[in-house]
Amino acid sequence: MNVLSCVKRVPNTGAKIVLTEDNQRIDTSNLGFTMSPHEECAIEEAVQLAEDHGGSAHVLTLGPEEATEQLRTGLAMQADEATLLESGGEEWGPRATANAIADVIDDLEDEFGAFDLLLFGNESADMGNCQVGVRLARRLGLPCVTGIRSLDVDDGVAVAKREISGGEEVYEVDLPAVVTVKEGINEPRYASMRAKMQARRKEVSRREPTGEAGPGTFEKIRLEAPETDDSPAEILGEGVDAAPAIVEVLASEVEIL
Repeated sequence: MNVLSCVKRVPNTGAKIVLTEDNQRIDTSNLGFTMSPHEECAIEEAVQLAEDHGGSAHVLTLGPEEATEQLRTGLAMQADEATLLESGGEEWGPRATANAIADVIDDLEDEFGAFDLLLFGNESADMGNCQVGVRLARRLGLPCVTGIRSLDVDDGVAVAKREISGGEEVYEVDLPAVVTVKEGINEPRYASMRAKMQARRKEVSRREPTGEAGPGTFEKIRLEAPETDDSPAEILGEGVDAAPAIVEVLASEVEIL
């Protein structure tokens, strides 16, 4: 079973967000970068499926040269191959991203074999469009299931489960297929220092994406940074001696007692 997982380089989700003066972009000059939590789960799922069924796990991203950092994270998590669709620093919209990935899949399959599953995080941590996986499936004419927290594959069929209020939805789709996953589908493995060092020596395939960044489906007016709470913390006490003060806060300020 060959599985392709697609990820995106995004600003560190725990960092304080600062915008550029024109409110059009995030000022990344002092930010660290990572991949979205859902996408870590997509890589882990790809690696587990390859380990359980044989085959290989491939990780791909569209982004600048610096995005090789996220690809090497995937390699350290035991993905077998990595491909960078090397772009400039522009933000590619979902349609352009899906088209660029679709256009390179034939080349990748010629080199590495046909993909049985194409995995995505349900949404990226920065834009949250939930669009790329769906658009890629439509472009390739493949079945697509989104928001999945359980996935089993057997004899060319994937059984995917999605949580809903009061229960779950169960889908059966023939492979190949596109699946977008959420956190909770697995526990991404911790990459050891040795694995990280080995990943730095592995080759990352580089290809030029087709198309160009271009506008997305929606016109962006401006960005607004989320409000932050900079109020200082107050230590009410230690151990059981803090209990009366905590009760007072719950009763008078939170008003739940």
